Amino acid sequence: MRGWNRRARESPGQVSEPDRTQLSQDLGGGTLAMDTLPDNRTRVMEDNHSYYVSRLYGPSEPRSRELWVDVAEANRSQVKIHTILSNTHRQASRVVLSFDFPFYGHPLRQITIATGGFIFMGDVIHRMLTATQYVAPLMANFNPGYSDNSTVVYFDNGTVFVVQWDHVYLQGWEDKGSFTFQAALHRDGRIVFGYKEIPMSVPEISSSQHPVKTGLSDAFMILNPSPDVPESRRRSIFEYHRIELDPSKVTSMSAVEFTPLPTCLQHRSCDACMSSDLTFNCSWCHVLQRCSSGFDRYRQEWMDYGCAQEAEGRTCEDFQDEDHDLASPDTSFSPYDGDLTTTSSSLFIDSLTTEDDTKLNPYAGGDGLQNNLSPKTKGTPVHLGTIVGIVLAVLLVAAIILAGIYINGHPTSNAALFFIERRPHHWPAMKFRSHPDHSTYAEVEPSGHEKEGFMEAEQC
Repeated sequence: MRGWNRRARESPGQVSEPDRTQLSQDLGGGTLAMDTLPDNRTRVMEDNHSYYVSRLYGPSEPRSRELWVDVAEANRSQVKIHTILSNTHRQASRVVLSFDFPFYGHPLRQITIATGGFIFMGDVIHRMLTATQYVAPLMANFNPGYSDNSTVVYFDNGTVFVVQWDHVYLQGWEDKGSFTFQAALHRDGRIVFGYKEIPMSVPEISSSQHPVKTGLSDAFMILNPSPDVPESRRRSIFEYHRIELDPSKVTSMSAVEFTPLPTCLQHRSCDACMSSDLTFNCSWCHVLQRCSSGFDRYRQEWMDYGCAQEAEGRTCEDFQDEDHDLASPDTSFSPYDGDLTTTSSSLFIDSLTTEDDTKLNPYAGGDGLQNNLSPKTKGTPVHLGTIVGIVLAVLLVAAIILAGIYINGHPTSNAALFFIERRPHHWPAMKFRSHPDHSTYAEVEPSGHEKEGFMEAEQC
């Protein structure tokens, strides 16, 4: 990962000046440019990343107001107030989009909204939601449950999905005032951060109880051998790209627009992939029919099928002459299936400010959300024969207990006499004699200090 370098994408009009203020940090590589607009003397900050071009618009810039989506004026049938998130602290809930949103080139239909001012974009829920795979207009320790006026609202009209944290307060910093901001996911892949009310300087927000971030991040998961159980494998998260905005630039009435750049995943044919002029080193995997740089959410499949070795020194004509078996190997992994076992060491430590305890809300059905999207823990599969054996064993034990209770309560029954006759060493010796009145007596021979007695039983 650390040795993987990419060429920086250069934009027209890019100028290199030492006194330019850096807007954001692209931890995956890139160059920075800032353009000055002569008409109104406001400067638009532009950051050319490998995956997105980000532009920051100041409070006096008309574009910042144009990018703000007024949820209050939207169609009410398309706006939902999430009542659970609006009344709790450190909660998250799954939401299904009405369209496929391309995030780092991956089409997503489900996202997870968190009360902490961010959207989790991962497929597998884990306990470190703030670590990576996020869209964070302002990730911080917000508590919508503090005030009745605080709400978490989302809006979906088929072309844009907007999440708005409206009049939310920072936990422990309520005297600073309320925050109102939003994140808009457009169908074409654009991401817009809009800030309406930011009552304090973002760098002053404490990160001791919750990470404070603004930007984007994505990661992939791979299977590694488990150190405890060599036969099993566990999934680890590796962040391959992150964009961190300068928090000092996040002010009231400002906005940030992320425009997606082409990726290898968009190419659907070998010719288009091999002739791509992208900054990525795109390779074609014939067995998967996929174009990739090897660093995306399909990393595990790329490794399982040996795509990197397959593409070495090969041309599209070579692939056309071969007939590959497209059967999936047993070790193939899709980012949409299975469970996650991870520790903080599986993540880059510098991406973790503090351990997050945001909980996924499993009771979201009242807000029109899918309540079957909560994470499920899968253990070792239990075979049908094992289940049948367990059930039979339980029934056998229950039958023995019930028989013992019955025999103890009916000592003269046929069942009791049956066991008495066949196990004489457990009971005192008995002799059966006939009585003139046609009754049958069981005479017990006394042992030790026991007195002689008898018990009567009805003749069968």
